[in-house]
Amino acid sequence: MPDSNPAVAPNVFTRDQLGWSSWLPPLEEHELTERHLKALIDAARAKNPYFRLLARDPDALEHRTLTDKDIFYNPEGGAPRADRELAAASASRFNGCIYCASVHARFAATYAKREADVDRLLEEGIGADLGERWNAIVAASVALTETPLRFGPEHVLRLRAAGLEDRAIADIIQAAAFFNWANRLMLALGSAVSARA
Repeated sequence: MPDSNPAVAPNVFTRDQLGWSSWLPPLEEHELTERHLKALIDAARAKNPYFRLLARDPDALEHRTLTDKDIFYNPEGGAPRADRELAAASASRFNGCIYCASVHARFAATYAKREADVDRLLEEGIGADLGERWNAIVAASVALTETPLRFGPEHVLRLRAAGLEDRAIADIIQAAAFFNWANRLMLALGSAVSARA
């Protein structure tokens, strides 16, 4: 049965580990078939109610997860992992997805070793001054997130001027676009909850 206790729903952006509560019943772990487990890609995701809910359509989940992994884990040139995570955290901060922002802010802080800057993004919002390279990434990510038509050549030029090459810019675009979609799906299906001890 879905557990949505608003008393434990976080109301501030944080790098803390959060839980997620579905408004629809996810599959139980014992209900997952071999097809569901294959779609999860990573068996540890069977513990997560979000992925167990998406497992109700294993084909869509498998494509979603492979896309996610390629955007964030592909080592073939492009943007450093910290920049990709910042793009996802920026989209999530703009969309108000506290859960996704917490996950990707933790990764951005870990990979960049810039905890104070990541916390500034979470606390102050998308207008926080993070230095020109990260400001350019945030601006491009937010433009794509607000409406794709807001993103234009000026964002690409700013990213280039901040030192990103075309493959890195493509990675930033993909990370922001994917998480704009992922935030909206997650926000429509449930809510973040404070992690339970």
